[in-house]
Amino acid sequence: MSPILPGNPVELPVEAAGGVPATTVLSTADGAVVTRTVLPCGARVLTEAMPGQRSASVGCWVGVGSRDETKGHFGSTHFLEHLLFKGTERRDAMDIASAFDAVGGEANAATGKEHTTYYARVLDADLPMAIDVVTDMVTSAVLDDDDFTSEREVILEELAMNDDDPGDVAHERFAELVLGRHPLARPIGGTPDTIRAVGRDDVWAHYREHYQPSSLVFTAAGGLDHDEVVACVQRELDRAAGDLAQAAPRPRRTSGEVSGGLEAGAALVVDRQTEQAHVLLGMTGITATDERRFTLSVLNAVLGGGMSSRLFQEVREKRGLAYSVYSFNANYADSGYVGLYAGCSPAKAAQVAELMLAELEKLATSPLEAEELGRGVGQLTGGLVLGLEDSGSRMNRLGKSELTHGQFLDVDGVLANVRAVTAEDVQTLAADLLSRPRSVTVVGPFADDTAFRGVVR
Repeated sequence: MSPILPGNPVELPVEAAGGVPATTVLSTADGAVVTRTVLPCGARVLTEAMPGQRSASVGCWVGVGSRDETKGHFGSTHFLEHLLFKGTERRDAMDIASAFDAVGGEANAATGKEHTTYYARVLDADLPMAIDVVTDMVTSAVLDDDDFTSEREVILEELAMNDDDPGDVAHERFAELVLGRHPLARPIGGTPDTIRAVGRDDVWAHYREHYQPSSLVFTAAGGLDHDEVVACVQRELDRAAGDLAQAAPRPRRTSGEVSGGLEAGAALVVDRQTEQAHVLLGMTGITATDERRFTLSVLNAVLGGGMSSRLFQEVREKRGLAYSVYSFNANYADSGYVGLYAGCSPAKAAQVAELMLAELEKLATSPLEAEELGRGVGQLTGGLVLGLEDSGSRMNRLGKSELTHGQFLDVDGVLANVRAVTAEDVQTLAADLLSRPRSVTVVGPFADDTAFRGVVR
């Protein structure tokens, strides 16, 4: 085996294990050992053993998200996130909840546009129990008819709650506007119409198609032993599926050109009688594996990532036009978007939109000063290291490395890539973003988009 060189990416091939588990040590940085095993059934297990930790986080990832739904199945992915907590062949909903409450642990799930995660955090001694319960939920759900009917109402209430939040509405409609006809534009939770339309058999078919052993990725971090985690996962998969067939892991999504549905910019106004206007301005961005993702992180930090950022200083501190103002980006396998947000008085909304655009234009026309670049880099590197003191963050990093990036890069490698970003890199990327169709979404008391057409192109 080749030596592990700190800071170098390690590729994570998706290939059959040849009848026996195939194990690779990915990193030994800072005394934490990252190890990956591909099981003969195609399931993958990645762990990060953290010396001295008395807790552990475990997640089971499924490479299916809202973008993968087909007509008649819209909303199924988020529906499943709810239903898998309702019961299995061995446990009912109370058994699942009690298992974690009894040990002071916690369990939850999250549905995304490209993957779904079921996860738990427990004491290290209770990790085998957590793996047992989470695996049971993911592989052996029953989707009872009565549970399905009652949970439909719960999800409709969740969607209604989100629709009552104008900030959530603004972000949802912004993604739809920028991404257009791309499947990523669809809301993760579905819509009231799709949730009412989808049937139990439709969700069951979605479950049986996507929740196969070869699609599963198990990640764990904290006080653990990799071989013991692998043995637990194998045991629970065998219990659920019996004699598992040998298979290669399900291939990752292929990356491609960033795409959206717009040939020209657009303005969208959602008329709501709110005290604040919620303004979002942006365009398509870059993919999750684009080499410029580190540059985009620095750009985002400088533009709207903190209290010293340009948006915060110009819009809030100097002019007092908003309480909340920031920038953000979302990156996926073949698309992505960049956005600038502010919540402000409706009377000031058009002015704020113009100010936000002006700050991005300044980044595109003049290189950053060394001090500002250093501050943005420092914010990112410090935040990264501090964030990874939590086992849940490390568990999530492993899942994204396996499902999204196809390679593992240790902390030293990430820090090196961030520190390598130059002022010219940021300026070039800002100019690239500004050359794309630009759109604005506003939620507030506006009859039409007249006031905001000046910031689109």
